[in-house]
Amino acid sequence: MHFTSEQRLDDGVLEREFTLGEIPGILWTPVSPSAPVPLILLGHPPLGLRTMYPRLVARARDCAAEGFATATIELPGSGDRPRWPEAERARADLRRAMGAGEPVSDEIVDALILPLVERAVPEWQAVLDALLSLPEIGGPVGYSGGVISIGVRLAVIEPRIAAAGLFAGSVVPRIMFEEARRVTIPLHVLLQWDDEGNDRQAALDLFDAFGSKEKTLHANMGGHTGVPRFAAAAATQFFSRHLK
Repeated sequence: MHFTSEQRLDDGVLEREFTLGEIPGILWTPVSPSAPVPLILLGHPPLGLRTMYPRLVARARDCAAEGFATATIELPGSGDRPRWPEAERARADLRRAMGAGEPVSDEIVDALILPLVERAVPEWQAVLDALLSLPEIGGPVGYSGGVISIGVRLAVIEPRIAAAGLFAGSVVPRIMFEEARRVTIPLHVLLQWDDEGNDRQAALDLFDAFGSKEKTLHANMGGHTGVPRFAAAAATQFFSRHLK
């Protein structure tokens, strides 16, 4: 892992951009931690770190105030990373179906999400290896955000993740419902009830499928970008219970 830039934000949080091989990312750490701190991985949709930065840094500041380090990566095929034609075609097909008010077929969902999961999850694990080798980060580890299928796969196969806060705001391949039944860690799932780009019933069915004994559904009225401020506080409290 190579740090390529460093700055102190106005609240004292240390922000460092890094690369790990071909993977770019950002690490935020609290002000002068007295001991190694827990880590939360910040997931986000494949819209590019530059686009997502304002929302990511706001989440990172909230977490730092509670004593958590946070990190995120540029997803494969996103931002300045090389595109792959299959994903571009799937995105175009999704936009066409939604624009026409047509159902989004399983084939489109699988082509859009499954290759991303297969590529992104090993990258997250490699970054996690590198982050946990830093003296200021000691674990335990949480995952927070989307794409929800990436969070589901990590919750199933990555034993270092102790709790997950998942955003139910993306389409989900049917095969992920089977993986959801194997999830056992504590979950906090955020659902925007009127999310125009999300199948509400599919999100509810996925929540029902999770095998975790402790799982909470936090549903709010409003569209995809209308998440109320207090929802972030509830997610932070969830991680404080399980990572401290």
